[in-house]
Amino acid sequence: MRAFGPVPSRRLGRSLGVNHIPPKVCTYACVYCQVGRTTEMRVERRRFYDPDEIVRDVRAKVQQAAAAGTAAAAGIDYICFVPDGEPTLDIHLGDEIEQLKPLGIPIGVITNGSLLWRQDVRAELMQADWVSCKVDAVREPAWRTVDRPRGSLRLAGLLDGVLAFARVYGGTLVTETMLVGGVNDGAEEVRETAAFLARLRPATAYLSIPTRPPAEAWVRPPDEAALNRAYQILSEQVPAVEYLIGYEGNAFASTGDLQSDLLSIIAVHPMREDAVQAFLERAGANGSAVQTLIEQGALVETAYGGHTFYVRPTSRRHAHAQA
Repeated sequence: MRAFGPVPSRRLGRSLGVNHIPPKVCTYACVYCQVGRTTEMRVERRRFYDPDEIVRDVRAKVQQAAAAGTAAAAGIDYICFVPDGEPTLDIHLGDEIEQLKPLGIPIGVITNGSLLWRQDVRAELMQADWVSCKVDAVREPAWRTVDRPRGSLRLAGLLDGVLAFARVYGGTLVTETMLVGGVNDGAEEVRETAAFLARLRPATAYLSIPTRPPAEAWVRPPDEAALNRAYQILSEQVPAVEYLIGYEGNAFASTGDLQSDLLSIIAVHPMREDAVQAFLERAGANGSAVQTLIEQGALVETAYGGHTFYVRPTSRRHAHAQA
């Protein structure tokens, strides 16, 4: 079965996943990959599975969801190509998107962007309603250290392809940047990445950190100060920046639990001290709630640009994400 879910996604609501690439066939061997090390690196596109079989699997899942009466549109907000490898390696990706369009459910693709230098790949992704493109680094050393691309790939051509796609794409484009401590999280490194992302004009630029066991044991997340600094630098050039750190809770939703609501918001972006104070005042609470969270290790104070911010601790983030 090449379709799975639907599963909850903070970005896409209830998402029906399409896994149309065999495990770890990819253009990259990212050091942080939670699926493990890449077993087959390639840049040549090819057929992996029968596209008609993939479409049948997705249609069957949609019908099952509809039969279960899980809500409007079969309880599915998006059909998303999110395989265990790079989705644009599938030479039939465009055909599969085209065949799924009649279902009337928006289609998303999560890509590392490494093949967007190809005109055929850009043309096929144009058919999707939502595309997430990874941009971990725009400096060659960091790109090669973090993403470990197939040797024939060239960063300059790749970035040009991403820009070319962004200029003409009519759907929702978002970006994702995975920060690895000590590699691509330095201030100047992040500023160059932010400048490039600003040229793409994404609907949202997501910042990620490793929260699950990575492919390489030496990988670690940036500390809280570096993560907050990266957020602030990106926010200076990109209108909408959010954390994407594995937390799928009630972000920005009122649960009636003050501490839970506060943690949900801070899971999406750091909050300045004055913003937290205003949040507490609206809820008729005082600063003891924040102090309790700090003492419990659920929040950390960090400074940037002359202001105090509250962030989720990187060392315990995985535990919170699974709660």
